[in-house]
Amino acid sequence: MSPLISVAPMMDWTDRHCRYFMRLLSPGAVLYTEMVTAAAIEHGDAGRLLAYDPSEHPVVVQLGGSDPAQMAAAARRCSDAGYDEININVGCPSDRVQSGRFGACLMANPTVVADCYRAMQDVSRVPVTVKSRIGIDDNDSWDFLRRFVETVGNAGCRTFVVHARIAILDGLSPKENRTVPPLDYDRVARLKAEFPEFWIGLNGGLDDADVVARELERFDGVMIGRRAYHDPYFLAELEERFLSGRPAPNRRDVVEQMFPYVERELAAGERLNRITRHMLGLFANQPGARAWRRYLSENAHRAGAGTQILREALDALPQAA
Repeated sequence: MSPLISVAPMMDWTDRHCRYFMRLLSPGAVLYTEMVTAAAIEHGDAGRLLAYDPSEHPVVVQLGGSDPAQMAAAARRCSDAGYDEININVGCPSDRVQSGRFGACLMANPTVVADCYRAMQDVSRVPVTVKSRIGIDDNDSWDFLRRFVETVGNAGCRTFVVHARIAILDGLSPKENRTVPPLDYDRVARLKAEFPEFWIGLNGGLDDADVVARELERFDGVMIGRRAYHDPYFLAELEERFLSGRPAPNRRDVVEQMFPYVERELAAGERLNRITRHMLGLFANQPGARAWRRYLSENAHRAGAGTQILREALDALPQAA
C-alpha cells in the first residue's frame, strides 16, 4: 500500500467512531488506529481492541511493543483481522510508553526494532512499516537518523513515516512534544534522497493544503495529524485536490450520513457522546460553529440521547453553514 494522504494515529482520538466519520469525508485517505499495545492484545480483549467497520479500508493498525515474540503474536492477530498494514510505533514520547520500553525511546535501539520487524513480517500477510521521529533527546543528528533507518531497512522494512521533530523524552509532555521541538522537513527529505528505494512519508505540522502540495513534490506521502481532527473537513478538501477529485461534500450531508451508524452503535449499547465528540470540529470556521459544538457538548451525554440531538444541532445552524 502506498498512501498519498494518511491520517495519523492519535491516542484517544482516532478510535473506530472517528475513523468511520473521517472515511465519509475522504474515501481515499489511509486511516490509522490509535496505538494498540501488543501486551493489551495478548492479555486483553483483542476482539474489542481490533474492531473496525469494513468501510474504514484502507486502515492501518499501529502496534506498540518491543518484545519480538509478543509483537509477532499481535501482528498475526492484526493480519488475521484484515488490517491493510501494520505499523510499529517508534515515535510516541509518553512516560507510560517509555516505561514499557517502546515508542520513541526505541530509536536508540534500532536492532530491537529490526528484530521486531522481522518477527512480525514473518507471520503477517500484509506489510509491516515503521513510524518514527527524526531523533530523541541529545541524539539529534543526521547520522543517528540515518543509522536507525539503515538498520531497520536492512531487516527488510521499506516504508517509514517520519514525524519531522525530535522527541524530548525527559522534560516535555507528550502534548509539548507535538509542538515545541522545531520541525525539520529538510532532514526527512535528505533521508528520501539517501534511501530512494524506501517509501518515505512526512508527518508533523502539515495543516495547509499548499504546504501539502509542496511537500508531496519531495515525499511519497504525507500524514495529517491534529488539523484532521480539529478541522476534519480539511480531509474532504485534500481528497478533492490530491486524491479522487471528488467534490468536497456538504457538511450537513455528512452529518446525515452518520445517522445509520449512530443508530446501530446506540442499539449496541454505545453512548452518543462517544461518537459525536469526534464531530465537534466539522463546522470549524463556518457560521454557527460555536453553537454546533456547544449543543453537542451539552446534550450528547444525556441519557437516551440519539440522532435527534444531531438533528437539533443541525437545525440550529444558520442556513449558510
